[in-house]
This record gives sequence, structure tokens and C-alpha cells, in this order.
Amino acid sequence: MPCLLLRKGQVCVPGPDGPVAAHSPDGPPFDPFDVVDRLARDYSMLYLVDLDGLEHGDPQMDYLQEISRDVTLWVDGGVRTAEQAIDILITGARRAVLSSAYLRGLRQLKRAWRLSTELVFEMEFESSGRVALADPSWGTEDPGELARIVRETGPDHLIVSPRETDPDWNLVGRLAAGGPTWVDGSFNPRDLPLLVSAQATGGIFHIDEILQHWGEEPLSKTKPSESQSPTRDDEN
Repeated sequence: MPCLLLRKGQVCVPGPDGPVAAHSPDGPPFDPFDVVDRLARDYSMLYLVDLDGLEHGDPQMDYLQEISRDVTLWVDGGVRTAEQAIDILITGARRAVLSSAYLRGLRQLKRAWRLSTELVFEMEFESSGRVALADPSWGTEDPGELARIVRETGPDHLIVSPRETDPDWNLVGRLAAGGPTWVDGSFNPRDLPLLVSAQATGGIFHIDEILQHWGEEPLSKTKPSESQSPTRDDEN
């Protein structure tokens, strides 16, 4: 599943110091709706990381609503509370991602699950290999135990997201034995044989290499004003 990074309506790609705006070979920034259209030709689902939500707790709701019309969308918007998860689902997203690095503990997970079952839980791993936990109330830092707690609460789909380190494929295999498990973070499509061997459900990958091969066609620079919902170039 391709991963689209979005900040203030701009498509971003990973950089050495964090995500940076992506530009086409002739200079202009990529239009997010054009990128989504192209990805939708080859992929039925899109994983969208809302950087405004992650960094400032202010998800780009208008963009999420527009993009969700054309592709099945999983959204990681830095959900801290159950109510924020529902806000994301109201935009039309298929699933809201609740990350260990942002969600305020098991209590909020239970509340969110009572409100909706369209949830995915992400275990984000620091470069040291430890699970990044925004709240100590989970009572464990062990990935296997955390997975058990989450799945007993409700969400069965888990995402393993290592940062600045390779995925632990043995861990992925153990978690996959307990239910649907995806690999994000440092996953690369070249890791597909390892993904299959671990019997994981799928991988989530950044689209920077795909964007490098685009640019032969002119890309629009449509960007909605802050006071208006975004519209597509081809809308009547």
C-alpha cells in the first residue's frame, strides 16, 4: 500500500531531517489530487500520513474528505483521543490509524473501539528498537504483550513501524501469527520476499521512488484556499 505524506496540502517525501515538500522535475510541487489519481490506477488502497495532524494536532479534514472519494483510505493523523479518531472517519476514511506514539493510552483505545470498529493500531518503534509509547498506562513495553492487549480490546489489524532501522522480521512473524499484520516505517518493496516469509498481510511504502519517474506530463498546482474545501481540476 503506497504511503502519501501530506503537509498543508503539499505532497512530501522523507528527508534526512524529516519530511520535505516534493517537487516535480521542472520545479512545481506535485499536486496531491494528481498524485492520488495516478496511484489509484495501480493500487486500491492508500495510506495517508497527515503531517499537520501528527505535528500540530490539526488534521487536514478538507483534503481527507476529498481524497477519500476516489480511493480506499487509511489515515494516520496523529490521533490522541477517541474523538479525534471519529473525526477522521467522518471524512470518509476507511480506517483511522491509532499509533502508540500518539494515542493517550488503553483507555482512549477502548473508547474509540466503542465508537467505531474501523480502527488500525500502529506500534511505532524508536531507532533503539523500543516501542514508542505516548502514555505509560499501557503497562508494558513488550511488543508481543502490547499486541495481545490491543487485539483483546478490539482492533485486529496491527502495523509494525520501525524508524531508522530495518524491520524485525522475526517479530513481524510472531505478530502475524496472531492476526493481520502490516509493516510500515522502513519497509521497502524490495523487502517483499521477507514480508511473504513472515506471512504478514502487506507492506506500506513511501512513494518517493515512484515520484522520481513522474514529470513527463505537466502537473497542475491546484491548492485550495484555507477558507474553501479542495476541488479537483476535472470537476464540473
